[in-house]
Amino acid sequence: MMNMTPVVKQLLIINIIFFIGSQLVPISYEYLAMFFPENPNFKVWQPITHMFMHGGIMHIAFNMFALVSFGSALEHFWGGKKFLFFYISCGLGSALLHTAVNYYFFEDTINVLTANGYHKADILNILSQGKIDTRWQTLVSAAQFDGFTGAYIGTVVGASGAIYGLLTAFAFMFPNAELALLFIPIPIKAKYFVPGLLLMDLFLGVKGTSLFGGGGTGIAHFAHVGGAITGFLMMWYWKKNQFNNNRWN
Repeated sequence: MMNMTPVVKQLLIINIIFFIGSQLVPISYEYLAMFFPENPNFKVWQPITHMFMHGGIMHIAFNMFALVSFGSALEHFWGGKKFLFFYISCGLGSALLHTAVNYYFFEDTINVLTANGYHKADILNILSQGKIDTRWQTLVSAAQFDGFTGAYIGTVVGASGAIYGLLTAFAFMFPNAELALLFIPIPIKAKYFVPGLLLMDLFLGVKGTSLFGGGGTGIAHFAHVGGAITGFLMMWYWKKNQFNNNRWN
């Protein structure tokens, strides 16, 4: 592992400060985690702040290890400004896809309910009070209902989307570098490792009964995919247009 680069170090410190602060002041999750846009707790800054919040020690430990390991290599070649732009962009792309998937299935259930005589404003008002109308459950499947309510009340935290963007960029730049997971201690070339990881995330996301980002595992799988897609598109665009590091210095 190469020495930690300046922007990576700053991001690491910010994430640690946010994590310690959130443990001391748990209510901070209500303001800094990302809520569904229809939820009254949603704030315009949450697509940014959510990527500095984490749900537990293992969550932040894994993400920060990956940030230092892969981020430092990328910043070394790109410089700080370009790296930070890439990192934040992947985090936003992650939030966008996760929200888009949730919104699609949320609206699908809303349409079923409104077709059966309910008004959207009344539905949202009930949900905002932390309640449900049990009659809704007779109109949709259990999976649809779980996904519908889960999208509304669920939150998203973590740098994972941005990290998946870094992984994608690393595989793009160093395709033959060998990587390994703790539970698969066999080195695999990055050009195979990262696509395999993404396929697993996509499978788990779709396999989840609600088809939501959590995929039934408590992990925002579609957020991971969103970060990776954003990272791939940016790398493809930069390569196509032969972006030069000097443009970012």
